[in-house]
Order: sequence, then structure tokens, then C-alpha cells
Amino acid sequence: MELATHTGFIVAAYGAAGAVVGGLVAWVMLDRRAQLRTLAELERRGVTRRSVAAGAASEPAKEQA
Repeated sequence: MELATHTGFIVAAYGAAGAVVGGLVAWVMLDRRAQLRTLAELERRGVTRRSVAAGAASEPAKEQA
């Protein structure tokens, strides 16, 4: 079996996998920026998280048996 006959397929497969991974990384980075903008807008309008308002962030969780 000669590797040279499959070189095109191997290169195409690696290229496609790299494009998919690169696309997913770009998608996550763009989505993070959008989420940060949304959170900043909500904070600007005075919307707060319920966990902070209830004091749950400062108290440790209690386990129930």
C-alpha cells in the first residue's frame, strides 16, 4: 500500500478538521464577546443576579442528608 496514493485524502481530511475546529473556536470567541456585551448592558440598566441579592454567594451551601 502506497502512502502517496492517499496523500490528497489525508491532507483534505486534516484541512477539513482544522477548518471545523477553527470555526468552533471563532464561534465561541464571538459568542463570549456578545455575552459580555449583554451582561454589561444588563448591569448598566441595574439588573442584578438573584444569587448576589439573596446573599447566596457569601454563604456556603448546606448539605442535606
